[in-house]
Amino acid sequence: MTNSYSRRLFIGTALAALAQGAFAGAPEVSLRPVARPSGPVRKGAVAAPSAEALITKANLSGQVGFAVADTTTGQVLEEADGMTALPPASVTKAVTALYALEVLGPAHRFETRLIATGPVENGVLRGDLVLAGGGDPSLDTNALAGMAAALKTTGLREVRGRFLVWGGAVPFRRAIDEGQPEHAGYNPALSGLNLNYNRVHFEWKRAGGEYRITMDARSGKYRPDVTVARMRIADRAMPVYTYSDAGSREDWTVARAALGDGGARWLPVRKPELYAAEVFATFARSHGIELGKPELSGSAPGGALLASHRSAPLPEILREMMRYSTNLTAEMVGLAASKKRRGGAVALEQSAQEMSLWAQSRLGMAGADLKDHSGLSDRSRLGAAALAQALARVHQAGHLTPLLREFQLRNSQGQPVGNHPLKVLAKTGTLHFVSALAGYVATPGGATLAFAIFTASDSLRSRIDPANDERPPGARGWNQRSKQLQQALIERWSAVYGG
Repeated sequence: MTNSYSRRLFIGTALAALAQGAFAGAPEVSLRPVARPSGPVRKGAVAAPSAEALITKANLSGQVGFAVADTTTGQVLEEADGMTALPPASVTKAVTALYALEVLGPAHRFETRLIATGPVENGVLRGDLVLAGGGDPSLDTNALAGMAAALKTTGLREVRGRFLVWGGAVPFRRAIDEGQPEHAGYNPALSGLNLNYNRVHFEWKRAGGEYRITMDARSGKYRPDVTVARMRIADRAMPVYTYSDAGSREDWTVARAALGDGGARWLPVRKPELYAAEVFATFARSHGIELGKPELSGSAPGGALLASHRSAPLPEILREMMRYSTNLTAEMVGLAASKKRRGGAVALEQSAQEMSLWAQSRLGMAGADLKDHSGLSDRSRLGAAALAQALARVHQAGHLTPLLREFQLRNSQGQPVGNHPLKVLAKTGTLHFVSALAGYVATPGGATLAFAIFTASDSLRSRIDPANDERPPGARGWNQRSKQLQQALIERWSAVYGG
């Protein structure tokens, strides 16, 4: 498996064509929507609505940029405002996946360690026990339970020193994007020690007019309660949630009027090291190992390795990232790749810049200007033509397609079509009044086309109040029309260029 993802193959098959000129040159199409195919039309092509007509029908305020390219030649067959830089949203994760695979390699695994800073004699650690994160985005409650059990098997019974936690493998950041709602579970803190995607599970049930609430770090096997994140019900209608930093804990309130009879949701964690430490201490206690109050360590630990947890290989992590569009995973793998390229950990902004430079130089994506690795920031910019050509370049190497999900095409009533003749593997991206789609379409005629479609309305986004507008008026309809346009363009390209 490692050989199939080797740097030589990645560079040789995916990028050599760039140097040879097969993919070089400006797009051979107009920068505006055209009424008829603007590149060479394949023999046997059938009539299809023009791209301009489809865009007009979609009735989207804002901008539309798209491009479609031949994966065999790399030639851009058609585009509209493909050079215009627009927010790619979670389509950014496709670039992040390629970045991580080339820089880190498919054999890369993240490791979380338990380190003893002193000797262990007769089951007693005469020193500190350190839970040290390695930037693993997939660490979950089950893994910490396994580490506690492994610690027990070493014969350890007592820790005479402190219980330390270290997350310094990644520069701490309290949220990926401060412009998002405080309670958005998809916008957690970043740290070298992450648990359950840095989310805590809040659940409430009403019985007899009173609510029972819980905050826990649940997994499929365990549900340990946590106190580092606390919830209080407030007698108000709005806002639904408030958050405050209480030093060693996180204090939340929720509006009673919003609760109903019961429900649950994941809330973001802003103190990930303390969160993971509390959960680990719970499992250690179940094995008879009492740990003191956790303390944050400001420096990388040194000492003897007592136990560790290694993540799944990188391709498995990336596949889950693409399937569920997990923002924390994208940031962690992107930061790890930049750390390797730069020879040391860098902050998110610098890491995103490093990935942008990599995309420009390695994938020929001129103008790539990314602000994160997940696409959560609406300040990131990509051009559709640059991305479509990049996808065409890497198609032969075959590293991205196994990570992409099948994009479900629908009929005129919005129902999925199970036997649709087109097979689309793509990554979606959605923010309020931003919708993006990029990937590959395999046509019945045997052609495989690479495409990127970006739609965005900066003016509509500027009206959103991130503290209150979890569902801004008009956003749902706008995004639905954008998705309909995406499918209509794909069907047009299949008809005109599908062979």
